[in-house]
Amino acid sequence: MALSDIIARIDAATRAADRPPGSVELIAVSKVQPPDRVAAVLADGHRIFGENRVQEAAGRWPDFQARYDGITLHLIGPLQTNKARQAVEMFDVIQTLDRPKLATTLARLAEERGTSPDLFIQVNTGAEPQKAGILPKDTDAFVAEVRRLGLPLKGLMCIPPVEEEPSLHFALLAKLAERNGLGGLSMGMSADFETAIRFGATHVRVGSALFGERDYE
Repeated sequence: MALSDIIARIDAATRAADRPPGSVELIAVSKVQPPDRVAAVLADGHRIFGENRVQEAAGRWPDFQARYDGITLHLIGPLQTNKARQAVEMFDVIQTLDRPKLATTLARLAEERGTSPDLFIQVNTGAEPQKAGILPKDTDAFVAEVRRLGLPLKGLMCIPPVEEEPSLHFALLAKLAERNGLGGLSMGMSADFETAIRFGATHVRVGSALFGERDYE
């Protein structure tokens, strides 16, 4: 689907939700996509991208950043503590803060560098054992800890279980964010971003609908 079609759908969903124009940011999820597909979206004028792996991003983005101005990179995949330094140097936003040890590491790096990427806490709204993220019941305390460390916390992020109704998870994330005074809600992907917008998403992460299906081989 063309970038203009995705943007039109986001704009229509935003209007339908009676929300201000431009209040939803499209993150083009370029993980595992061939460089030519990413280059085509860049050529169309889009500048906000999401990557799952620090190493993959390191191999892809320096070349694009040398050719295109104004690129913003979001890390939307799990972050190992030993990759934190490389991540904070490369990404503008880290959406997958999910444990105290990582928060402490990011705070130390922020103090060293004098700056930090914006941060979202990943919430495991479905309490799935195989999935990263802080549990909903632990979110309030973790938000308080991240703030105590002086980190730039902007919002919450979730990935609902594939077999469950996503709106239930979007509603839960929105409630947790409101309770903690957080304005950012990163939720909604290719199959459900319009529903996420209805529940208040400020960032939607669209990959396959924009780039085509991924080939993981």
